[in-house]
Amino acid sequence: MVLAFGLKRSQSDHTVFYKNTNLGSILLVVYVDDIVITRNNSKGIDDLKSFLQSQFQTKDLGALKYLGIEVMYLMKGIVLSQRKYIFDLLNETGLMGAKPCETPMEPGVKLTSDGVPFSDP
Repeated sequence: MVLAFGLKRSQSDHTVFYKNTNLGSILLVVYVDDIVITRNNSKGIDDLKSFLQSQFQTKDLGALKYLGIEVMYLMKGIVLSQRKYIFDLLNETGLMGAKPCETPMEPGVKLTSDGVPFSDP
C-alpha cells in the first residue's frame, strides 16, 4: 500500500520504506504492529499520515519514546538505549539484585571482517 504513495522498499531491509523529493526525505519503518515515520520533510509526513488514515484505521502516538528501545532526543541528535528493556528483563527474571560479572571479551578489541569465513556458520 505504501508503494502506491510513492515510497520505495529498501534493498537492505524489507521493513524500511523511503521517498526522496526536492522537499526532503521520508522514512517509514514497520516494527511488528507499529509504524515509525521520520523525515526532514514535514509536509511529506502530513501527506503520508493522511494517506495511511484513508487506507487504514491509524492512531498517531506522537514523538517516538519507546519501541523496544528507548529514544531520547538531544540537541545534537538522538540517543538509542536498551536500559528500560534490560531493567524489565532483569525484573521479570528475578535477577534485579544480581551482581554484575566481567565480560569475557577483552576490552578495546577491534573486530574486522579480515580472515577466512566459517565453512558452516
